[in-house]
Amino acid sequence: MTREDWRKKKELEEQRKLGNAPAEVDEEGKDINPHIPQYISSVPWYIDPSKRPTLKHQRPQEEIAVQFSTIGEWYKRGVNDMSVTTKFRKGSCENCGAMTHKKKECLERPRKVGAKFTGTSIAPDEHSQVELDLDYDGKRDRWNGYNPEDHHRIVEEYAKVDVAKRTLKAQKLQDELASGKLDQGQREHDSEDEDEDKYADDIDMPGQNFDSKRRITVRNLRIREDTAKYLRNLDPDSAYYDPKTRAMRENPYSNTGMNPDEVGYAGDNFARYSGATINMAQTQLFAWEAYERGSEVHLQADPTKLELLHKSFKVKKEDFKEKQRDSILEKYGGEEHLDAPPRELLLAQTEDYVEYSRHGAVLKGQDKAVARSKYEEDVVINNHNCIWGSFWNDGYWGYKCCHSMVKMSYCTGDAGLRVNHTDCVPFEEGLMDDEDEEPPKTLLEALEAEDKRVKHIEAIMQVEERKRPYNSLQEVKAPTEEEMEAFRMKRCREDDPMASFLSQ
Repeated sequence: MTREDWRKKKELEEQRKLGNAPAEVDEEGKDINPHIPQYISSVPWYIDPSKRPTLKHQRPQEEIAVQFSTIGEWYKRGVNDMSVTTKFRKGSCENCGAMTHKKKECLERPRKVGAKFTGTSIAPDEHSQVELDLDYDGKRDRWNGYNPEDHHRIVEEYAKVDVAKRTLKAQKLQDELASGKLDQGQREHDSEDEDEDKYADDIDMPGQNFDSKRRITVRNLRIREDTAKYLRNLDPDSAYYDPKTRAMRENPYSNTGMNPDEVGYAGDNFARYSGATINMAQTQLFAWEAYERGSEVHLQADPTKLELLHKSFKVKKEDFKEKQRDSILEKYGGEEHLDAPPRELLLAQTEDYVEYSRHGAVLKGQDKAVARSKYEEDVVINNHNCIWGSFWNDGYWGYKCCHSMVKMSYCTGDAGLRVNHTDCVPFEEGLMDDEDEEPPKTLLEALEAEDKRVKHIEAIMQVEERKRPYNSLQEVKAPTEEEMEAFRMKRCREDDPMASFLSQ
């Protein structure tokens, strides 16, 4: 390439960039953007230096591109109803007889006798599913595999129900008109309140005209008296207006000195805390409960009817409560207990004048009475001079008069004080005496000891349970052979036929 050819080539590129010359065309007949650099549009020398400039090597290559499943491909649902099998086939499911799965993978309820042995009720085969290779968007498409015919079927079902309702209502009106229960004027009035007029598509919302047939919404202009909240007071230091929620909680006229009851708008909180809001919520709750019980009432549609119904409900509720109260008092009595003193007296609130010092002492007036406990106070029992709990020692409560730690015990006076403050314990001496007793050596002595033990037990059983002595502190020893033999000889056997003669 000579210098003159290179100069003409550069001038042609400049003209193409300015739009004065047609763009260069590649081998496929597509225009090449003149602003694309040469190292992008020219074919690399190591591929084919004789080729013209092209962008084919920059575009996706169809022969090496990954092929994904199309938008219409999806798994087949259900079973194959085209082929009907009447006999069991080798290799099919032993439970239902289908060829597309084995007995271990069968989802049908296990039969008592499988299709392999009966040869009847062969289940149809499932569809052979395709292998789908979805791309990034296909894997995340929530409507992938959706069949629009399902929605058409639902719409047709509801349309049939609507037509059946209209037919039934028209037939009911004709029967009432024929029987004379409904005149022509009422029929025309009822025809205006049909069910289809209650749907949201045919209702004109406030501030707009909506045509459900043409899907056109025409917004009306705002009336002049409906002033925006942020135009109530243009002072920047007035109440804050939130443009996102369109709320102005404070009173915009608070810094003007005007009474909130005199202005047309005193903030959202003023309307929220008024009594009308509470009454409205109670009325709405009553409307919901009445509708659940079968009453056709609505707060916005029939406010007068709902208000009258609510008032009558309150009167009937009060009458029912009064009758219920009278019936209970008539049956069980106790009307005198209902005449309770006023609440102020119950809470010990009086108008008696009392002056107190800085330390809490009463200077003038009557001192407040100390509230007494509901339990009996200063009641002593069993000859004690003090109550239980007047003495404390080593983590135990007791009586102060005798220092006894046993509740409901008898008072021992000074003797108990001396005993409780000494190291010796009275019942330990008795234990030492028992330890000194020698066990019986002969069978005769053991029999005598067994007789004493039985008589002692019979005597204890005759005593009242609360007055029986404690035996838990006595040492337990293993019985000797003589004591065991005496026990066996003296034991009373109930199954012995001569047992009833032993006591005679």
